[in-house]
Amino acid sequence: MEKHADTPTIESLQQQIIELSAKLKWYEEQFRLAQKKRFGTSSEQTHPDQLELSLFNEAEMLASPVGEEPRAEQITYERRKSSGKRTEDLSKLPVETITYSLEEGEQVCTCCGGSLHEMSTETRNEIAVVPPQVKVIRHVRNVYACRHCEREDIETPIVTAVMPKPVYPGSLASPSSMAYVMSQKYVDSLPLYRQEQHFARLGYTLSRQTMANWMIYGAQKWLMPLVSVMKAYLLRQDVLHADETTLQVLREPGKSAQSSSYLWLYRTGRGVAPAVIYDYQKTRGGEHPQIFLSGFKGYLHVDGYAGYHKVPGVTLVGCWAHARRKYDEALKAAPPATRGNKDSVASQGLAYCNALFAIERELKDASPEERYAERKKRSLPILEAYSVWLKQQRSQTLPKSLVGKAIAYSLNQWEKLTTFLKDGRLEIDNNRSERSIKPFVIGRKNWLFANTPRGAKASAAIYSVIETAKENGLLPFQYLKYLFEQLPQLPDSQNPEALEPYLPWSSSLPITCRFMC
Repeated sequence: MEKHADTPTIESLQQQIIELSAKLKWYEEQFRLAQKKRFGTSSEQTHPDQLELSLFNEAEMLASPVGEEPRAEQITYERRKSSGKRTEDLSKLPVETITYSLEEGEQVCTCCGGSLHEMSTETRNEIAVVPPQVKVIRHVRNVYACRHCEREDIETPIVTAVMPKPVYPGSLASPSSMAYVMSQKYVDSLPLYRQEQHFARLGYTLSRQTMANWMIYGAQKWLMPLVSVMKAYLLRQDVLHADETTLQVLREPGKSAQSSSYLWLYRTGRGVAPAVIYDYQKTRGGEHPQIFLSGFKGYLHVDGYAGYHKVPGVTLVGCWAHARRKYDEALKAAPPATRGNKDSVASQGLAYCNALFAIERELKDASPEERYAERKKRSLPILEAYSVWLKQQRSQTLPKSLVGKAIAYSLNQWEKLTTFLKDGRLEIDNNRSERSIKPFVIGRKNWLFANTPRGAKASAAIYSVIETAKENGLLPFQYLKYLFEQLPQLPDSQNPEALEPYLPWSSSLPITCRFMC
């Protein structure tokens, strides 16, 4: 009997079954991963059993030294002493002491009638909270004239007392109120409409429009020149980190309110005074870091985004946290019965990554020279074995599965992932920039969007100053208040040399700006 041309063959049906099974497996993975992200913990911490790279040293890990029996478990009990932690916590706070004494007429013994003397004292500590207060600071300066000249001469000299220049001429803004509004929004993520309600409860109506005007003026007039000096310092470094995240700007010319703009982050690496700079741009195009980093020649820590390849003259350093995260997601998306299987491909890939991170934890306090030597000695063999393993697994794993994507990521990013071996100052991941961009991401969840590009640029400048201040151990509110007090008094607040003493890492900043931990 002759087959019809459209009749499927057994081979074609089997191929369809294989393809459908692969699709079903992919959808199951995506569903489990989505459930894990929605309801599970966001931590990427690995189970202790997976911390060691058992592919290399399983026997050495499990074996006891020759001739030595496992010790019997010893359990000891020790009473926890009440340490002086509470006293230590209070030591940084101002103290107001209230003393309670008997009146002189009450200092009489009820038994014999003799006079009482002070034997000892009893002390109780309480934490008092002084809520913020809105008050008017009225600046009055006297104007002087000479009575003799008024009587005898044609002209009378007028002398006016010196008065500090205002932070925002023609407004009610003071250095403290402008700093308070900025720190409330950009440190504590408090939107302006909630600050408006907060001020109303304090007895003063301060509209969100007024606060927005204060912040934009303060950022443009005083903070942006400071950020320009910070940027020049940043570009002189040898090692930088970069990252980017979305920002919604409602009234952006040529774009809908629902479209995404981007906030780019650039920051220094370890071993130097920290500088963190945010840069608002309309798109995620690689031309933006190319322009911002013009003149920088060094190492740049990045994630896997290809746009950073447009930056000329830099050496890109890949992020092992991203490589590791893909294996972690593959494990979370695996069927529950197979998640604990140490021999699975995802577990093996995760073990390689964990082994590298374990070495980095041990080298945390090492010098760059020591770190460079130890990486060559300990990390390089792991990387070589991992490379062989990746090439073996590539042909045995479905490319579109989560494990397949994890393997492809490491292979595609291999040159960047191995760059950290070249210099002991480099880091194994780009977590430093992710930590710096996190405050903005948290704030974005509260205030949601910027209204205009002008406001977005102001926000970028304010975040740059605040996050750099925090990284240098400064109190953001006190530091901003100091800037808004001092910068208006400078003859030229645009002069980079004049701004040097006011940078967040300057040793000339007053002690009141510093966080005393």
